[in-house]
Amino acid sequence: IDSAGHLRFAVFPREDTGQRRIGRIVQRLCEIETYKSMSMLGFSRAKEMSGQMGGLEQRLTNLIGDISETEAPETLDELLGISARLEGLSAKASFRFGATKAYQAIVDQRISVLREERYGARQTFAEFMMRRYDPAMRTVASTEKRLQSLADRAMRAGELLRTKVDVARSAQNQSLLESMDKRADLALRLQETVEGLSVVAISYYAVSLAGYLFYPFSEAFGMSKGMLLAILTLPVVAAVWFMVRQIKARMH
Repeated sequence: IDSAGHLRFAVFPREDTGQRRIGRIVQRLCEIETYKSMSMLGFSRAKEMSGQMGGLEQRLTNLIGDISETEAPETLDELLGISARLEGLSAKASFRFGATKAYQAIVDQRISVLREERYGARQTFAEFMMRRYDPAMRTVASTEKRLQSLADRAMRAGELLRTKVDVARSAQNQSLLESMDKRADLALRLQETVEGLSVVAISYYAVSLAGYLFYPFSEAFGMSKGMLLAILTLPVVAAVWFMVRQIKARMH
């Protein structure tokens, strides 16, 4: 690489090499350099994202460790912020990383069609690219996998948090059902008490009415009013109780 940042290739063809063959070689070398430069844009993007991903990864790790201890709303807000940042990074880098893969495939294909043979003990062009170019492409692929892994971890953290919220909600529902069951039991007892009082009240008025109804007959048998009411009380109470039970059975 010269002072201006350009690469210089020297091609020394054999005397019997045709002009078209030389032209194809030069064209492939130019294509290799062009697509190599384009693919290195993904490497620059990967280096820019490395620091941001490191901070987000640390925050996500701490957040996952604190899920069982912190309140769900606070954790959820922070998790949403991390997920939004990761989605933003993924959206910005997805096109560049995809293009880098395509350019890398073109570079590898152009190198393979050169059909190199080792000259003496000299390094081949493919070996030079393997040492100087492939590590950058592996870095891009590693960054893409790391970004996807962080997004998956954030998704799993969201599922854990959702499970925690569901468990807490189930516990609240269980407590609510228990309190409702207790209230229903109290309401049933109150209803039974009211039914008993209703039987007493209705029986009181029914005995009074029956006393007025049968009082003329008591004089024929020489009974007092008190004796008549005493005789009528038990059957009237039984009849009222039976009537209330029948009404209750029809309602159920």
